[in-house]
Amino acid sequence: MSRPRVMGIVNVTPDSFSDGGRLADVRAAVAHGLTLVGQGADILDIGGESTRPGAEPVTAEDEIARVVPVIEGLRANWDGPISIDTMKPEVARAAVAAGATMWNDVTALGHAPDSLATAAELGCDVVLMHMRGEPRTMQAEPRYDDVVAEVTGWLVARAGAALAAGVARERIWLDPGIGFGKTAAHNLTLTAQLDRLAATGFPVLYGASRKRTIQSIDPTATDAGDRLGGSLALALEAARRGADIVRVHDVRETVQALAVQAAVGATMG
Repeated sequence: MSRPRVMGIVNVTPDSFSDGGRLADVRAAVAHGLTLVGQGADILDIGGESTRPGAEPVTAEDEIARVVPVIEGLRANWDGPISIDTMKPEVARAAVAAGATMWNDVTALGHAPDSLATAAELGCDVVLMHMRGEPRTMQAEPRYDDVVAEVTGWLVARAGAALAAGVARERIWLDPGIGFGKTAAHNLTLTAQLDRLAATGFPVLYGASRKRTIQSIDPTATDAGDRLGGSLALALEAARRGADIVRVHDVRETVQALAVQAAVGATMG
C-alpha cells in the first residue's frame, strides 16, 4: 500500500483558526516550511488569507505581500512542489511567478470571471474545492439531501468547466471541502465515502487537520492544538478511502502514521 503525499500547511495570516499570527514574519514562515520538509512534507501549501468560518476577506495586494516573499524564500532553499492557497487569480499569478506550482482554490475557480482562464494560462496544477457559500456565511445551517452525491456532482461539473477553459485533465485535483459549508455529520459522511469521489478518476486532496469536526466527537478538544489524534484518524481513513494528498498541520506525525499503515497493508499481500 503506497501512502498519499503529505501537504504541509504554512499559514502566513494573522487570523488562521489554528496558528493565526504565529508565522506572519517571513523568516519564521520560511523556516517553518523547511522544517515541515525535513519532517517529510511532499508539498507545502502557502496561504495568505484565512478561510476559517466567519473570516473577513483581505485585498489581493495584502495577500500578495504576505505570500510572495515566503514562496521566494522557500524556492531559494527547496525545489519541491509549492501550492498557493488563494481564491484570487491575481494572487495565483504572482505566486506562480515566485515559484508556486499548484493553485489550491477554495472556490474551485469560481471567485472571479477570469479564474478559469488564468488557471489554463498558468499551466499549474489546480485543486478545485467544494464550499457552499463563502467563509463568512458557510456554516449558517448547511443542508444537503445527499451530501456525497451533491459535492461529487458539483466538483465534477467544476472540473468540466476547467477542462473547457483549457486546463489539462492531469492538472486537476478535487477536494470535498471538509468543514466548508458542512456540519460534522456531513464531514464524517464525506470521509467515510471518499472512495465515491476518488471513483471520478480525478486525484483527491483531503484536508481535515485540526478541524472542529474532531471537537464534535471529543468535546474536550476545544483548542485546535488538542486535535492531533482526531486529525491522524481522519488522515488515515482518507488514505484508506483513496485520498492522493492529505493536507495537514502535523507533518511528522502524519508521515509516521501513514508509513505504519502502509507497512501493515504490505503484510496483507
